[in-house]
Amino acid sequence: MQVILIQDVKNLGKKGDVKNVSDGYARNFLLAKKLAQVATKEAIEKIETQRKKEQLAELANLEKLRTLASALKNKTIQFKAAGKKGKLFGSISAKDIAGELKKQNLDVAERAIVLDASIKKMGEYEVKIVLEKDIEAKIRIAVTEI
Repeated sequence: MQVILIQDVKNLGKKGDVKNVSDGYARNFLLAKKLAQVATKEAIEKIETQRKKEQLAELANLEKLRTLASALKNKTIQFKAAGKKGKLFGSISAKDIAGELKKQNLDVAERAIVLDASIKKMGEYEVKIVLEKDIEAKIRIAVTEI
């Protein structure tokens, strides 16, 4: 029997895959637990159109991320912080950097900002932002005293 997987099934396949399985396995396990549906011609066509829509959305998202990466390239962000003898009283974290970028209409997730440790001293730092596995940019952080 041919079925379309509604969810990922271990040792069988991923969501949207069309698989040939035994009738008993399909009826007693996959269909009973609503992990799959019978692969009719209409259902297969529906899955194909859904995959095309997902691919187009993914391409649009990648293009948006590339545009964001080019906007971030060589950008410098200024932080004015209180400190003494070159050391800050607090620290500047990825959350602070994401907030500052958001103020400049650059929506970057906090988890995309790669910091080894919080910035605790005055000076200039180079910070890598990984938007997607092969889309990244580097920005400069300048920390000065108030």
